[in-house]
Amino acid sequence: MPSYRGSVMEGVSVGAQSLKHVKVREYVRALVAGSIPGSAAPSERELVNLFGVARMTVRQAMDALVVEGLLERIPGRGTFVARPRRAPTPVLSFSEDMRRRGMLPESVTLLARLEQAGPGVARALGLTPGDAVIHWRRLRRADAMPMCIEDAYLNEILLPGFLQSGMPVSLYDELGDRGMRPTWAEDNVNADLATEEEAVHLEVDAGAPVLRQQRRAFAEEKVVEVSRSTFRADRFTLRLQLGQSE
Repeated sequence: MPSYRGSVMEGVSVGAQSLKHVKVREYVRALVAGSIPGSAAPSERELVNLFGVARMTVRQAMDALVVEGLLERIPGRGTFVARPRRAPTPVLSFSEDMRRRGMLPESVTLLARLEQAGPGVARALGLTPGDAVIHWRRLRRADAMPMCIEDAYLNEILLPGFLQSGMPVSLYDELGDRGMRPTWAEDNVNADLATEEEAVHLEVDAGAPVLRQQRRAFAEEKVVEVSRSTFRADRFTLRLQLGQSE
């Protein structure tokens, strides 16, 4: 693999203003293109020496390729060209997910307004605290029964006129119409108890078990949505697809 280094470096066209981790990532992508699954990827030390960057920068580049499915890490052995995966599970909206479960989705807008981003939302969206964000809160139903409360936060600059044109039926369809349909997402889920306000909307007792889901949805590498959803634990089952084809 090192013998290809010169030609690969020449073939990677990256502007001077590009982020360092992007340069490393695209170099590795070009280097392993067409390689046999299981072939060794360049080591982090090798890339640090080659590009003169910090190990954290190299790790960020390699992490992106692992998430993408081009590389895989094997503990105790290193990083290798990944074996083919099953077709990735698409990023589904609430409505799409409910329909797949054979249920009829509905939504009621509880709040839709422009706000100043707090530290957490700003960090998740890649903004500065105080920047304008759209906050859209909805009660989501399935088969006429409350399923969850969802708070979505959106970068106002990416969605000009969003609030003024009337709220869309589907956020993901609206993002798709603007060329920003989510292609992947990071979800974090934890168990909790319903607050009094949540209990009223979800029609459960205060303190009833709920599942809290936090999502960052990306269109390629651009964060297009940050959301916090609270699901009724007695009605919602989290479904995950794990593993890969051999």
